[in-house]
Amino acid sequence: MYLRFAWRYFIGKKSANAINIIAWVTTGVIAFATCCQILVLSVFNGFEDIVKSLYSSFYTDIKITPQKGKTFQLDASTINRLKKMPFTNQMACGLEEKALIKNESFQAVVQLKGVDTSYAKLSGVPGGIVNGTFETGDSINPLLILGSGVQNALGVTFNEALPPAQLTVMLPKAKILSNDPLESISEANAYASGVFAIQQDFDNSCAITNLSFVQQQMGLDANAFSCVEIKLTAGYSAEKAKKEIATILGPGFDIKDKYEQNSSLYATMRTEKWAIYALLCLILIIAAFNMVSSLTMLVLEKKQDVSVLLSLGGSPRLIQSIFWSEGLLLGGLGTIIGTIMALIICVAQLNFKFIKLTGGSFVIDYFPVKLITTDILLVVSTSMLISFAASVLPSYKASKQKLMLR
Repeated sequence: MYLRFAWRYFIGKKSANAINIIAWVTTGVIAFATCCQILVLSVFNGFEDIVKSLYSSFYTDIKITPQKGKTFQLDASTINRLKKMPFTNQMACGLEEKALIKNESFQAVVQLKGVDTSYAKLSGVPGGIVNGTFETGDSINPLLILGSGVQNALGVTFNEALPPAQLTVMLPKAKILSNDPLESISEANAYASGVFAIQQDFDNSCAITNLSFVQQQMGLDANAFSCVEIKLTAGYSAEKAKKEIATILGPGFDIKDKYEQNSSLYATMRTEKWAIYALLCLILIIAAFNMVSSLTMLVLEKKQDVSVLLSLGGSPRLIQSIFWSEGLLLGGLGTIIGTIMALIICVAQLNFKFIKLTGGSFVIDYFPVKLITTDILLVVSTSMLISFAASVLPSYKASKQKLMLR
């Protein structure tokens, strides 16, 4: 019954056209704000998915590192036990250290990562090879896989007609037995075997080679590692796996999932997403002021109707509910229109990719979108809550109106 009154008041002709205009403007602003919020959240979701996919090529499901120092010892029996656990799909041990790589007059400081033969099975790096092949060699004949930025910095070219570029790798020794600074640095030659292009941060700073070569050059034994990386069995919980790993290894280790490994990036993305959402909520609040004006004018317009309802036995609560319903009708209509508009635009973008990114330096050339039901429900709830709050004061004033019949 309340909505029937509200609908009649919404579509009915008023003595002043301004009331109709303000009502439709209010509905339009709510629709625009709702549409913008869903679109912005969907675009952020799309970009977040792309960033996660790029970083997941380098960040594995689980990474184990020492809490203190750079390296730790892990015996063969513990490694085998971890490999046989039900959560382990693939596992690789690695050793990371800053290194200086030289190519004649060119040089670059990189994060050199020594990996074992299992690394190619759990990492997305082999899929990002743009030149050459994913080969790391061995301790006698080491091969280097360079990030594309490192390749450019070193001036390395790949040509089948020419032999691979010979590079000089300089690494710090773990155990320094002399006061001579030169004795604390090892130097060895390696050949470039491939180039990967995954994400700018990695491309400009990373190089990969075999584990035994890095251990040998740093003067470490075969049980010394700086990290152990695990690809989880499909459907296995990362939190559960972390607890089981902690039980096996004991204290002294940091065990992180792929999001904890780069928590600052994901936290920043989340903060930006919700900051934009909060900013767009201001548009809804502005629409709420329009709604207050529209409902206040409607209360004045319908004074005689209110008096008739009161004379027929209607309670102040009935009057309040009618004008509450009017506010919810304005907000609900705007929310529905805005949601439908946003869904149409998102579906069209997913299928036709008609909104392009300018610049040409991105991984994709269009705005990515991803619809998440919880985001849509949040936007709809926010819009309706603000509409409800904006209806409180005008509906309360209407319920306090005195009976006036002439």
